[in-house]
Amino acid sequence: MKARNRLLLSGILAGVLYGALARVFFGYHRFSGVFEVMSVAFLFLVPLVLGFLTVYLGEREEPAGPGWGWARRLVVPWASSLLALASALALAWEGLICVFLWIPLFLLMSSLGGLIAGLVRKYGSPRGNQPFVLAFALLLPFAFAPLEHRLPVPEELRQVDTSIEIDAPVETVWKNIERVPRIGPAEHRFSLFHAIGFPRPVEATLLGAGVGAVRHASFEHGVLFIETITDWRPGHSLAFSIRADTASIPKSTLDEHVTVGGPFFDVLTGRYEIEPVAPGRVILHLSSTHRLSTHFNAYSGLWTSFIMRDVQEYILEILKRRCEARPARTS
Repeated sequence: MKARNRLLLSGILAGVLYGALARVFFGYHRFSGVFEVMSVAFLFLVPLVLGFLTVYLGEREEPAGPGWGWARRLVVPWASSLLALASALALAWEGLICVFLWIPLFLLMSSLGGLIAGLVRKYGSPRGNQPFVLAFALLLPFAFAPLEHRLPVPEELRQVDTSIEIDAPVETVWKNIERVPRIGPAEHRFSLFHAIGFPRPVEATLLGAGVGAVRHASFEHGVLFIETITDWRPGHSLAFSIRADTASIPKSTLDEHVTVGGPFFDVLTGRYEIEPVAPGRVILHLSSTHRLSTHFNAYSGLWTSFIMRDVQEYILEILKRRCEARPARTS
């Protein structure tokens, strides 16, 4: 193997090793509260340093030369990022959902780290200063984490609105939304949220009727949402507050960082509204409100809104097929 390729490989391996060790450190329960995986220090700064190390160490065969070129500095860190995430998945440190949500962020931040390494190589860092540069990079996330811990965690509420047109009378649509009989295997379709590990809906039962009644919305793998009716207008609207029954959800079902009802994410309310548009045709609206509590709500909110929209559209498609195929079933 050429020396140039050996250095490239060593840079990638150094980045992967750094990412893995950082994940162990930030995930160690004795450090929780200060060093958290769901933090800017880990999710933003660790891939930044990972990308920096990949380029800074991999490019060192040409300290005074032209180096790799900017495109290579931006892309090569992706190998370290993807290998680090794959390692976390293979070792069961993270679930598929988290890895999927983190991939764009890791790629972006590692490319930024590679860019910074290229700038340092090009415009600074004499050979004698290299140990100091590396030490600064290696310690950056660990120095930032205690500072981040002192900042209050912002809480943000987000609403997701979806709708679908259904060729069925209002009465049929209402009967299909107040209760949702068990969804059979033939009714399920491909969905992104299920592909990345989020359970599919199973059924929704109703105890009582009117405001104060309780729905139990069941999803696969033991996920249960307890919904208390807050608005009940037959043929018009059905709204409810939502509480995840976290005690009944097996730990293996959802990654701890995306558990509904956990410290970072929760679904709070849902609402169906039936809008007649013509005889025998309606638009069924489904909206929800969810909570985000992270230091990077701007990024995590993109994903939670996307996934909630995917879940709601999946439910609406099932309701549409049921309403248009035959009269509503009763539980």
